[in-house]
Amino acid sequence: MLQRLHIRNYAIIQDIQIAFHPHFNIITGETGAGKSILVGALGLVLGNRADLGALYNSNEKCVVEASFLPAEPEKFSTLFAEHDLDEATELVVRREIGTNGKSRSFINDTPVTLQVLRLFATRLVDLHQQFDTLELGNDDFQRNVLDALAGNQDLMAQYQKSYGAYEKSAKLLLQLQQQQAEAQKHSDYNSFLLQELNELNLQPQEMEQMEAEQALLSNAESIKAVLEMSTFTLKNSEQPLVQQLKTLAQQLQSLRSTHPGILEATERLKSAQIELQDLAQELELINDHINVDAAQLQTVNDRLALGYKLMKKHQATHADDLLRIQAELVEQLARVENIDQQLTAAGLERQQLHAAATKLAKQLSHNRNQQLAFFETATNKLLAQVGMPNAQLKVRLQPAAELQTHGADEVTFLFDGNKTGRFEPLEKVASGGELSRLMLSIKSLVANSMQMPTLIFDEIDSGISGEAARQVGIIMKQLAQHRQIIAITHQPQIAAGAQAHFYVYKKETNGQINTQLRLLNTNERIDAIAAMLSGDEHTASSKKMAKDMMGL
Repeated sequence: MLQRLHIRNYAIIQDIQIAFHPHFNIITGETGAGKSILVGALGLVLGNRADLGALYNSNEKCVVEASFLPAEPEKFSTLFAEHDLDEATELVVRREIGTNGKSRSFINDTPVTLQVLRLFATRLVDLHQQFDTLELGNDDFQRNVLDALAGNQDLMAQYQKSYGAYEKSAKLLLQLQQQQAEAQKHSDYNSFLLQELNELNLQPQEMEQMEAEQALLSNAESIKAVLEMSTFTLKNSEQPLVQQLKTLAQQLQSLRSTHPGILEATERLKSAQIELQDLAQELELINDHINVDAAQLQTVNDRLALGYKLMKKHQATHADDLLRIQAELVEQLARVENIDQQLTAAGLERQQLHAAATKLAKQLSHNRNQQLAFFETATNKLLAQVGMPNAQLKVRLQPAAELQTHGADEVTFLFDGNKTGRFEPLEKVASGGELSRLMLSIKSLVANSMQMPTLIFDEIDSGISGEAARQVGIIMKQLAQHRQIIAITHQPQIAAGAQAHFYVYKKETNGQINTQLRLLNTNERIDAIAAMLSGDEHTASSKKMAKDMMGL
């Protein structure tokens, strides 16, 4: 329930405070006095777009503050917790527009985003303005009406959770399919590249070793010739160096007593002889292990050529880079295989989630179908009550091509205004006045189900009069028994049923025109309704008629 509304520095409103009745409130006044401006200001605290041009005084900020008393405060507990707001039984919502055009929003003096403000507002107020009848043609609104009557709220929450999981799995499956398609483009070529590297079967440092072996095998004959000559010179020639050194050492040995240095020279000659003897044996051993092997040389050359070819192919700067590339190819091909496994699992999960969501969607459809007859009958009865006896509403409920956010149905409201038997979508055939009365009829049916604690109607009675207006007043009065109604109207038949009647007028103050508002007492109400009946000047008969309409 909207308890109080305080508006300061908005449009042509300097400062207004309104305390609303918990049930049926009516706002009347002359055209242009500012009645709809009140609704515009209220729209600010409900999250509507702020406009710098709306400031009454451009040098001061605009402030609109509304105090609400939720009918079921426990339903707001989760919202308070989710947005780090202190829980309270009263909700004070404030919107400020600075002189720079920037807007700020508050709930119980705590700054909040506009998105959070709107989230709370949708649970507090249903604001219906003159042109909101266009909402009737909206698929979401039409479906929500059936769901409200069917009590689908909890089931819808389950379905949307299930559908969300299904949608997530469907997206994952699509991503995996795209990854697989991309991977498959290169898979065959990568397999070929890996096969080449596997056939080479290169080992770490092997290319360097083969290059050394190639150098050895290529020069084997000349190397053996040098080794054999060296060995021969050292130990097998006519005058081997080893033997010559041995002879010299023996000769010096006999002279060792003649000079101290001869002994040292003798020992050095013996050492050189032994060293050359060992060297000759080592060269002989090396020569024995070197073979002239043309077949092995060809094998090494072929293997090196393949290695160089693959290095060039893969733009490798080092032979060991081929090993890294080989490992990467193995990993890439393994990923393709892994994607296949993931695809199988994801496909199965998507199938299971689709089945679960479909089951809930079918229950939603069943519940909606169960309400069709009642909804059509009750709406058409109300249409006759508000002066449209020839009008009929029909609901077309068709299965959608696939699951959607709100189930598997396409809901369309069809309308026939003159018993022609030809039903067309609302937006094509219904006039503005017909849409207004149809909207009122529908909202009166679903007010309880859709949890509308406060309903605000801005000239929804436009285009009707007489008995139709009286019936609209009756419907509003019935609605107001269990919730708050705030209606801007020009119809005396509607105004007469109110429990609080506010009158809006213009007043000039210090050379400036601003909107004023006052709550009428009983006599003022009689005069106001009488004036609505007969024009600006009320007469004795119009006052009597006003009293009769008010039940006085």
